[in-house]
Amino acid sequence: MAEADDVVQAADDTHRGAFGEFGGAESGLIDRAFREQIVLVGVQLAERTADEVDANLDELERLVDTAGADSVERIVQRRDAPDPATFVGRGKADEILDASLEHDADTVVFDDELSPAQQFNLERILKRTALDRTAVILDIFAQNATTLEGKAQVELAQLRYRLPRLRGRGRQLSQQAGGIGTRGPGETQLEVDRRRIQRRLARLEKDLRGLRRTRLNQRKSRRRSRYHTVAIVGYTNAGKSTLLRRLTGANVLVEDRLFATLDATTRRLQLPGGETVLVTDTVGFIKKLPTSLVEAFMSTLEEVAEADLLVHLVDASAAEPEMHIDVVRSVLREIGAGEVDELIAFNKCDMADDGTVRHLLERHEGSQAISASSGDGVEDLLLAVGDRLRHLTEVTELRIPYSRGDALAAVHREGEVLSETHGDDGTVVHARLDDASRSLFAEFATGSADDDTPTDVARGNGER
Repeated sequence: MAEADDVVQAADDTHRGAFGEFGGAESGLIDRAFREQIVLVGVQLAERTADEVDANLDELERLVDTAGADSVERIVQRRDAPDPATFVGRGKADEILDASLEHDADTVVFDDELSPAQQFNLERILKRTALDRTAVILDIFAQNATTLEGKAQVELAQLRYRLPRLRGRGRQLSQQAGGIGTRGPGETQLEVDRRRIQRRLARLEKDLRGLRRTRLNQRKSRRRSRYHTVAIVGYTNAGKSTLLRRLTGANVLVEDRLFATLDATTRRLQLPGGETVLVTDTVGFIKKLPTSLVEAFMSTLEEVAEADLLVHLVDASAAEPEMHIDVVRSVLREIGAGEVDELIAFNKCDMADDGTVRHLLERHEGSQAISASSGDGVEDLLLAVGDRLRHLTEVTELRIPYSRGDALAAVHREGEVLSETHGDDGTVVHARLDDASRSLFAEFATGSADDDTPTDVARGNGER
């Protein structure tokens, strides 16, 4: 990390504000001595409504608060398209400067992503740090990452974001004298910084490839266990970690703040019907989730794409739960999980208006209403999860000769054995199998099955 720490990130020696620093390799460890004063800027482009811009700024204010700063002013501009130089135009930039001076603000945060050139131009005008929503989210992720993989993923995203935004203090300074095999004045500080970041990126990408292989092997091991996998997904702060703790007793961080959980946590859970499943809590999604973060966290997000069922948790008390659903589904499509079976659970129903909850349940057929904190509705949710998972498999009757003990053992490994009876010519097994397993044991199939087969003879879950 030392190499990344040495990187110089500045456009102007005189501008104020250190908030964000685009995360920095060690920004997750920053002990903020004071809460910076932030001016928020939103732009109402032609395709946006005033309400949408206000809602976006409300969320941005929460992000800034989570990152450790205070919003002191909001400025909204209406325009048809972004200004190429400053996004908002010189006149509005001067207005933002006046507001910053009036409120003694340290930093200006834009809800839209700024290009490197726009950010540079704004900082020259404002004499303050100019950040965008992406930088704030990266800063929060850096503060909250705890595991080796999480920290590496965040740093990778930060450096990818920072590289095109490098601006050289001391562009004129030569870092090495010309010598044998060297022509010209040598490297500038900017070139040194860029090279250091590129080296660090290469190392992080290599490390994450190794961690990705480890995750792949873990998923293969889980598939061999034949346990179904359930991933809890949702908008940030929907209550995913609270639900995982309620279901499994997992010792996971539960806080009422954005992106409190970054690292996937997997635990075993026994459903009311007796089946054992693996449940994974994942990082929350948000509107305008930075592409660099999605790419960096792909090895973690693959846990979602590989799941048998997604429990899509939605905060029913949120101002725009339908928007949250749309955002989450958009990210799921982006990571290749758009076709995974989904069960919507509306959380925090004890805090939401009863009419709103009824409307949401009617609009989304098969959805559940719960309170993860109190436990209300959780048992019904688990019953629904069991029903959904059973639809992924079929009960199949197999007649396995006594000489094929290996096949009988394989059935126990591959499926959920509901019953075994011993006849004259072999063992008759009723087992719940998926498509692949049914093909594997096709030679033993009798062509009949009964979902009401007694389950007191042999359970597959404890023996697989």
